[in-house]
Amino acid sequence: MEKIPEQRHFSGKKIVLYGPESTGKSTLSRKLAQHHNTTYIEEFARDYLQEKFNRTQLAATYDDIMPIAIGQRVAENEALDRATDYLFCDTDVLETYVYCKAYFDKVPDPLLEAVHNAYYDLYLLMDIDTPWTNDDLRDRPEQREAFFNLFKNALEEFNKPYQLISGLGDDRLNNALKALQTL
Repeated sequence: MEKIPEQRHFSGKKIVLYGPESTGKSTLSRKLAQHHNTTYIEEFARDYLQEKFNRTQLAATYDDIMPIAIGQRVAENEALDRATDYLFCDTDVLETYVYCKAYFDKVPDPLLEAVHNAYYDLYLLMDIDTPWTNDDLRDRPEQREAFFNLFKNALEEFNKPYQLISGLGDDRLNNALKALQTL
């Protein structure tokens, strides 16, 4: 089984936008990067799975987990060359871990190892107070609270530093900016 690359060192702060689908991670990643004049990493799984869906009309399978985790980490490592004081990551290996466990009830050993060894300065746990937006890949809108709890529990299980981010529009951005001030 292919190995997930180790994280490259970064002298700035690595921030993960983290949580259930349709909570504004991608939008907030872009806004925070723009505010701090730096870069962000798009969610690798979204493009990977959308391309698969367009080609096959099939959803994610267990065999997609490692390519997603590897692709996300490669994108993170490559983005470090363009980042300034912050690097904003739209998801990470812990996000992949949560979905893998929820959908397949098992986790590849290299993914679990990557979760244990991953370091980020802060996770911004996105609240489910945003409206649900349906698309080809999102499912289970009726389980938003259950998924939110899975994400929160994983942060606590792996002892990751996090702040809950709530609010809509500019309030959500301002709450995220306040959370960054705690660093």
